[in-house]
Amino acid sequence: MHVAVVIDVELQPAFVFGTVRMQVPGASAPQTVPMANIATTRRNPLTLPITTVWTIRGSVVRPAVRHNISLMRQGLSDYYDPKAGTSISTLAYEYPPAFHVPEHAHGADQVIYATRGVMEVSVGQSFWLIPRQFAIWIPARTMHSIRMPGAVSMRTLYLRRGLAPRLPATCTVLHVTPLLRELIVEAVRIGQLRTRNRLRRALRDLIVVHLEGASSIPTFLTLPKDPRALAVAHALIANQADNPSLDSLCTAAGASVRTIERAFRSEVGADFATWRRQARLMKAVELLAAGSLVKQAAFATGYRQPSAFVEMFRRTFGATPKAWAAALGGGGKPA
Repeated sequence: MHVAVVIDVELQPAFVFGTVRMQVPGASAPQTVPMANIATTRRNPLTLPITTVWTIRGSVVRPAVRHNISLMRQGLSDYYDPKAGTSISTLAYEYPPAFHVPEHAHGADQVIYATRGVMEVSVGQSFWLIPRQFAIWIPARTMHSIRMPGAVSMRTLYLRRGLAPRLPATCTVLHVTPLLRELIVEAVRIGQLRTRNRLRRALRDLIVVHLEGASSIPTFLTLPKDPRALAVAHALIANQADNPSLDSLCTAAGASVRTIERAFRSEVGADFATWRRQARLMKAVELLAAGSLVKQAAFATGYRQPSAFVEMFRRTFGATPKAWAAALGGGGKPA
């Protein structure tokens, strides 16, 4: 099978099957070369046959124009799951801003981590913002979708089911310490952690120990199903700094305040004010993890008085934003 591509820079050795037609600089016509000379990312049968344009820099394939994964929608894929003799398989991928991975699931447990950028992960009505200091644990066969607000360098581990029994049976955001980050990056560099290799087994065991010992971060929102209430939720998430009133949000959504409040209570399990506080916390965690000052995080989440923001944060996390961010940046466990 062939894929039409355009390569603009540095080629690296890889482990992909098949051949491609590519324009080699200085050549008068496209050349047919093995895909093993093109990229380190394996061929994904869910995306073939397609015609796409790639930019390849270093050792990771970057989709430069479009990424056709329509066949993944509503599907369960086991392609990246660890095969016989492998305990952890991996994937590295560079996503452009605004890219959306449609809803899908894998047969293996997953750890999704971004060395750069922020990911928006949705599972049913649950929604997480995952900055680079965190990863999300997604148990096997959990349907999920991912959106990239900006450019994202994603590094994913696929763990054989049962390999990390102490991790929860539900999606959980985990704090990634500097050591865990390096373990993930090294596993992805290797590609497959095979059980017969002593050093690979040691790396696998270290990854599992640090995943199971990672502190969980309560940064998720439950979104309503009602279209008008969902519009209100998305509008608030997109513009927390201006602290829009519920009246104005409802007017824009074409519904009464009473209707929206009723939808939040029945579909989210909380009133709008409680939900708004959780949305603020989720945004605050993203900002603090990225290095924002406490005052900046307060204003960006709609607080006019930083002291009110600090108290709200302390009640939830048991520590002030400054202390929590210091523990995060120092590689310790956030409170």
